[in-house]
Amino acid sequence: MEVFKKIIFKVSIIVFIFSGALQAKPIPGSFADLADELMPSVVNISTTQTIKSQSTPFPFQFPPGSPFEDMFKEFQMPTERKATSLGSGFIIEKNGTVVTNNHVIANADDIIVRVNDKEYEAEVLGSDPYADVAVLKIKSSEKFKPVEFGNSDKARVGDWVVAIGNPFGLGGTVTSGIISARNRDINLTRYDDFIQTDASINQGNSGGPLFNLDGKVIGINTAIIAPGQAGSIGIGFAIPANAAENIIDQLIKYGETKRGWLGVRIQQVTKEIAEVQNLDEPKGALIAGVSEGSPAAESGIKPGDIILEFDGKKIMTMRNLPRIVANTDVGKKVIVKIWRDKKSINKRLTLGRLESSKEFIEENKKRTKVSETEIESLKITVRDLTPEDIDERKLDKNIKGVVITEISSKSQLSSLLNSGDIIVELQNQMIKSVKDLENISNKIEKNGDKTLLIRFINRRNRPSYGTVKIK
Repeated sequence: MEVFKKIIFKVSIIVFIFSGALQAKPIPGSFADLADELMPSVVNISTTQTIKSQSTPFPFQFPPGSPFEDMFKEFQMPTERKATSLGSGFIIEKNGTVVTNNHVIANADDIIVRVNDKEYEAEVLGSDPYADVAVLKIKSSEKFKPVEFGNSDKARVGDWVVAIGNPFGLGGTVTSGIISARNRDINLTRYDDFIQTDASINQGNSGGPLFNLDGKVIGINTAIIAPGQAGSIGIGFAIPANAAENIIDQLIKYGETKRGWLGVRIQQVTKEIAEVQNLDEPKGALIAGVSEGSPAAESGIKPGDIILEFDGKKIMTMRNLPRIVANTDVGKKVIVKIWRDKKSINKRLTLGRLESSKEFIEENKKRTKVSETEIESLKITVRDLTPEDIDERKLDKNIKGVVITEISSKSQLSSLLNSGDIIVELQNQMIKSVKDLENISNKIEKNGDKTLLIRFINRRNRPSYGTVKIK
């Protein structure tokens, strides 16, 4: 009897503890009050872009390199069309500062933000394609209702969340769900660390907020997985607020990001590599290469080293390192713990800035803005050949010429040339600039030449000569 009482007592304790844990955070009876409070801070975003292309009157296209492509090129015409896209965002300051995704506003000619059924124009304060974050400013002196960021690091798998946005243009849509997973890497951005949720997210939700039950933004809805269909199947991803906040602050303050830079190329530490290096388990980031003149090189870090800790933070997998380095202040003196020759050693270095590094500059080299000129007599529009053109097309460094940016279907040159071709010579005279082409074409017109001899480089970088009869 005494034994039976003890068993009953222990079972009662277990049941009490278990039921107490379940009742610690009861299922919400309704999200209505939360939605009413937050809806005025969530905005709909619509953008307009100009798409330029070459088109033909035929209901088919030839693959690049097809012999029929040249045969029908005289029918090609430059066309422009307006494309629109929809997204979401949320207000973070009373002055109308709005956060959204970079892909929502990328290459936009016009941005319209809709707040409480009222439309406003907006401008981009800054954007970051690497984290897919952008900050806008509504062009208005009105005061708006902002929301606050929460601590996304405290968000746990299983917590309730609410998404508000503009799916398929249906503004003010509220959905709910839970956090399904943390730290997801879906190869979408350089610094993937997504919160996964089953709250319904669709096209148009991008850039909208993911709220916790305290009404704080813990994520920026960014992507979904929906194989073979356009709608949600319950697998959505949001950028964690803690990862986005620093980027947002920099975009507001500087109009650009200032990320830490170490200057290494890394790869995963496999089980086999860990065994060879005498590590107790596969962890850290293996250094595959070190950039010349980088903070890593100056501190003595070498290929083959394995970074185990950076600035006191453990590097459990390779993908941890880029995020931690990027979020560390530029110019900060840090200690890097590495594994070399089967033992741990420390290296001290001063962190550089990613955006100032040679690799970043090369990767993001902006094309020199070059003005275009219409040659009326030839009915073509051209611009000077730039060093960027030469590098991109891998042309001889000494090549001079002009690039055709547009050619009228009424131009007699259209039987020979296409947009993107480079005119190198005309009537055996070198074309070094747009001015040269203008002068020579004027002389041709005055002389009444009936045939043009043109040396050019086509879009596939093949040099050719050709002749065109002119009126």
